[in-house]
Amino acid sequence: MYRIGELASQCDIKADTLRFYEKHGLLAPSSRSGSGYRLYTKDDASRLRFILRAKAVGFTLNEISELLSIELDKANWACADVKGMVDNKLEQVTAKIAELTQFANSLQSLSNACCGGPDSAEHCSILEALESEDKQLSAKNETSHKGHHHAVK
Repeated sequence: MYRIGELASQCDIKADTLRFYEKHGLLAPSSRSGSGYRLYTKDDASRLRFILRAKAVGFTLNEISELLSIELDKANWACADVKGMVDNKLEQVTAKIAELTQFANSLQSLSNACCGGPDSAEHCSILEALESEDKQLSAKNETSHKGHHHAVK
C-alpha cells in the first residue's frame, strides 16, 4: 500500500494531482489508514499510470474517464470503439495544428510587412493591418509574400 505522497513521488507528480483525479472520479484510494491517510494499491498505481499516459497523448479528463470505463469492461467493447476515440482525438489535434499554422502564417505576414525600424509607430504597417478591414489585411499579406518588408509611409 502506498500513501498519497509515496504514490505521487513514484509517478513524479504532486499529491494535489492525485486529489484532483480523485475529485473528478478518475482515481480513488482503496482505503484509508486509521489516521485518515489515503492508501493506494498497486492496481491504483497502475490506474494512475494509465491516466497519466492518456493525459500525455492529449486526452481530456472526460475522455480518460471513458477510456477507464472501457478498460474495466473490455469484454463489452470492441477495438473499433477505442480506435474511434483515438481517431477522433487525432482529427481534433490535426485541426488544431492547422489552426495554429494559420495563426503562425498570419503573424509571420504581419512581421514581414514591418521594417521594425526606430521610426514612430504612427504609420506602422502591423498596426495599420490590424486596424483595417479583412480585405486590406489579405492584400497586405499577399504583398508581404512578394518581398515587400518595409512599413508604408
